[in-house]
Amino acid sequence: MLLELSQWLAKDIRAFNVFGYITLRAVLACLTALVISFLVGPAMIRRLTAYKIGQAVRDDGPQSHFIKAGTPTMGGALILVSITVTTLLWADLGNRFVWIVLWVTLAFGAIGWVDDWRKVVRRNPKGISAKAKFFWQSVVGVSAAFYIAFSTNLPAQTEFIVPFVKQVAYPLGAIGFIVMTYFVIVGTSNAVNLTDGLDGLAIMPTVMIGGALGIFAYVAGHAVFSKYLGFPYIPGAGELTVICGAIAGAGLAFLWFNAYPAEVFMGDVGALALGAALGTIAVIVRQEIVLFIMGGVFVVETLSVMLQVASFKLTRRRIFRMAPLHHHYELKGWKENQVVVRFWIITMMLVLVGLSTLKLR
Repeated sequence: MLLELSQWLAKDIRAFNVFGYITLRAVLACLTALVISFLVGPAMIRRLTAYKIGQAVRDDGPQSHFIKAGTPTMGGALILVSITVTTLLWADLGNRFVWIVLWVTLAFGAIGWVDDWRKVVRRNPKGISAKAKFFWQSVVGVSAAFYIAFSTNLPAQTEFIVPFVKQVAYPLGAIGFIVMTYFVIVGTSNAVNLTDGLDGLAIMPTVMIGGALGIFAYVAGHAVFSKYLGFPYIPGAGELTVICGAIAGAGLAFLWFNAYPAEVFMGDVGALALGAALGTIAVIVRQEIVLFIMGGVFVVETLSVMLQVASFKLTRRRIFRMAPLHHHYELKGWKENQVVVRFWIITMMLVLVGLSTLKLR
């Protein structure tokens, strides 16, 4: 919206040409999302509190979590509002990648919203059934995968890129690309959701990974940089840098309210949406393995749940004291802040490893 306005004004005032630079708009998107969240956040938290939309706490969890009962949840709606408004303001609305990422984000957010609403408002502890949730996630994931697959212009845009190895990529074909895209989007969405169990635990890694993906998006959408660094050139992908800036800004602002002790929780509405957004961006810029590396905390948290369930069903024994993994460390004696900050540090290191693939090839 503002991009179109600046382009119109630039016809008479050349200074407005500066808004055509993606890097500037990405920075402005980050700042705009921050401001929107800071302005809307307190009112939204008060409204959630007034409606008694409080978080339920697991009876078998760490005792320190019992004081969290009743803390407002569904705060992820604040993140979605900030990202959506900011994207509409600063992104190129004629770019197809912007719309597909925004649509996937809001669609997964809607699934999470219904699940949260049933849990905390209708007092249905199950929310949406696991089958129904997975069904709607699959519908959105498959439709997004088909759109991305058939909107590509070159075979290189559907290749499976191996990081750290120069010019090694495997052609997936349309079917292979669709299957992989589906698993990346749905898998990342659920992984972030499983990680969102402690104050600030999921949102800061999301901010760091989103910022890093913005760099990859800028490179992929820049003909000169992509050629120099050996990445496939994907026209239009650079515009996703603006969305990544919005994710980073909205996430940092939400952390202001979500830091220990949290004033509000993200809920499924935020976690599912942010995970799906990261997965979709990673697929478009052809960095699925890099996302796997940078999101190592999300991956390990998910694996801990899968291993725990499989072990208990097969042997009636538990591998961890409690899953996801962050609860295991809490029950071992780590303080909540220790778990959160240490997981942040691990994510920061993994993000740096992921960014090193830009040059180490």
